[in-house]
Amino acid sequence: MFRVIHPLNGQVLSQPGRRAALRAAALGTAGAAAAGLTAACGPGRPATAPSGPPPGPARPARPAQVAPAAAPRRFPGQPVEIGHGPRDRPRVALTFHGNGDPAIARAVLAAAEKGGARVTVLAIGSWLDAHPELARRILDGGHELGNHTQRHLAINDLPEAQALAEITGCAQRLKRLTGSIGTWFRPSQTQYATPLVQKLARRAGYPHVLSYDVDSLDFTSPGAAAVIRTVTGTIRPGSVVSLHFGYADTVDALPPLLEELARRNLRAVTTTELLTP
Repeated sequence: MFRVIHPLNGQVLSQPGRRAALRAAALGTAGAAAAGLTAACGPGRPATAPSGPPPGPARPARPAQVAPAAAPRRFPGQPVEIGHGPRDRPRVALTFHGNGDPAIARAVLAAAEKGGARVTVLAIGSWLDAHPELARRILDGGHELGNHTQRHLAINDLPEAQALAEITGCAQRLKRLTGSIGTWFRPSQTQYATPLVQKLARRAGYPHVLSYDVDSLDFTSPGAAAVIRTVTGTIRPGSVVSLHFGYADTVDALPPLLEELARRNLRAVTTTELLTP
C-alpha cells in the first residue's frame, strides 16, 4: 500500500487530509483542476472551441531572459509519430501536458527534481501567455519544453488552416520566450495525429509528432494510488508516459512512482535523452 506524502512538508497524510493540505499549501486560490483548464488528451473527443478570438500576434509579458532552449531534432530510424523509445535500455520518459494552476505545476516539477527525474513538458500556448515565467522554471530545472498547440482544441477535427495556426501559434510563443520552438510537438485532445496534422507539424518545424504508450489517466482524478497502479502496470523500458499538470493526484503520485521506477532500475529522462543512443 502506497503512503501519501505531503509535497511540501514531507508528512504522511490520510487520504482525506491529502487534498486539503495540498490545496491549502500549494494552490492558494485555485482548485486542483485549475477551473477546468486542463483537458485530457485521449484517443479523441469532439472539437469544442472556447470563446474568444483565435490566436493572434499579441505578445505575452516578457519574463527575464532565458538561455536558448533546444530545438527539434530528427531521429533517423524513428517514425514520424513516436510512441515509445528503444526497449533495450532502462529509460522511460515522463511527459506532462502543460496547463492548469501554476502552483501545481511547480509542485510537480519540484517532486520530479527531488526524485532525480528530468521530464518533458508539452505546453499549451495560452497557458504560456498567462504564465510566461514557467518557461524559465521548466528549463532551469533541466527539463525540456515543447508544443501542445495554442488553445488545446481537438486538432484532428480542425480545418487545415486552423490546425496549422494552432501549431504555429504555440511555436511562436515558445520562440519568443526561449529562443526555440521547443523540442517536440504533441497534438491536442488525441493520442495520435492524423496524417494531415503530422504534415502540418513538419511544416511548422517539428520532424516528429510525440505520442505515448502509457496513459496515466491522472486527469480523471482517480487518487494517487490508482495513478501509480495504472502507470506501473503497463510501463516498460522505452515507455513514454502521458501525465498532466493541474491535478493534485499527480503531485501525490510522483514520489512513490519514481521510487518504484528506481526499484525496477528504470531512469526517468527527457524524451530527447530517451531517443539518443
